[in-house]
Amino acid sequence: MKEFAEKHIAVNTQSSVRIAGEGGAVVYVDPLEIAGEPHDADLVLVTHRHGDHFSPSDIAKLVKPGAVIAAPEGMAKEAEKSLGIPVLPVRPGERYEAGGVRFETVAAYNKLKPFHPKSAGWVGYVVVMDGRRIYVAGDTDATKEAEETVCDVALLPVGGKYTMTAKEAAGLVNRMKKKPAAAIPTHYGTIVGKSTDGADFASGVEDGVEVVLKLG
Repeated sequence: MKEFAEKHIAVNTQSSVRIAGEGGAVVYVDPLEIAGEPHDADLVLVTHRHGDHFSPSDIAKLVKPGAVIAAPEGMAKEAEKSLGIPVLPVRPGERYEAGGVRFETVAAYNKLKPFHPKSAGWVGYVVVMDGRRIYVAGDTDATKEAEETVCDVALLPVGGKYTMTAKEAAGLVNRMKKKPAAAIPTHYGTIVGKSTDGADFASGVEDGVEVVLKLG
């Protein structure tokens, strides 16, 4: 699984993730600071409305004819207005298929911090591709929903302040009912968090889960 993660999953900055399937499908989650204009996206998934996760200018660099954009239903109309194209509204705990890709949504929220309230209906995503389940958690704390998510690769925020810390994220991985084969820390070392947060996360993850560092 580590080989798949290294070859097919790229983390640009913050939680900007690109997943390229073996069959050619390309999915972006929260694209940010995209270089060039690749226009290679079959599906763009937005976790929530904050500017480091919803960047219309970056999405415009990625969409190609027929591409689908999905976002939480509470911001879908706002996103459509900003982008000038239709947006698929999604809700936590649901399953979807769009752009030739199956995906599921997982609630993403803070338990005590005020930045990402559960009532907002913001989400993380499980992208189902090439027989693998890739969980991009979005901005969240270590919640029950995250703990119960079944995935092969888990991309988790570790920078603290707005999300889990590295220690909390490692603890989440260790408690997951079905541990992923690989984990990738995100959301650190640029806008928030230290460059060492990824290594701190890796040191806290128990044996049996391969940690792949893509940032820092």
